[in-house]
Amino acid sequence: MHLADFNQEQSAQVTAFLQSCVNIESWVAHIQQQRPFSSKQALLSCAEQQAKTWQWAEIESALSKHPRIGEKPSTTHLSAQEQQHSNAEQANISQDQRTQAALLAGNIAYEEKFGFIFLIKAAGLSSEQVLEQLNIRLTHDTQIEQEIVKQQLALIALRRLDQGINT
Repeated sequence: MHLADFNQEQSAQVTAFLQSCVNIESWVAHIQQQRPFSSKQALLSCAEQQAKTWQWAEIESALSKHPRIGEKPSTTHLSAQEQQHSNAEQANISQDQRTQAALLAGNIAYEEKFGFIFLIKAAGLSSEQVLEQLNIRLTHDTQIEQEIVKQQLALIALRRLDQGINT
């Protein structure tokens, strides 16, 4: 979407676009209210600042729609745009049985320990790098992990926004 279109489109279209970046209502509403943006950088800066205000309940709600790392996204929970984002972001994650088994076991252990899915900005990471981070993060306490998840979700949202807006 071109920045000029983003600034002028009807609210419903902008809402759908922003929700495909991250489905956090306060973030979507704030960015919409700040339109028009003078530049892509102004938009990204606004989005980054708003992400710092996210509360854990909002993050947990957004996580409920994210597929596990290494899993094919469920078409029932994600829009077509969200599926495209997820597929592109996990493009380097190997689909071999060994990797799938290791990711599944790690995801289950993580969810049992923390009560939410393992989230990482996977774009550009190999399966080995993701598994290494998963194992490291399993040693953290819940408070540290919630902060890391918040940071990772913000990085994912900002990357999607950056890629989705053309100047």
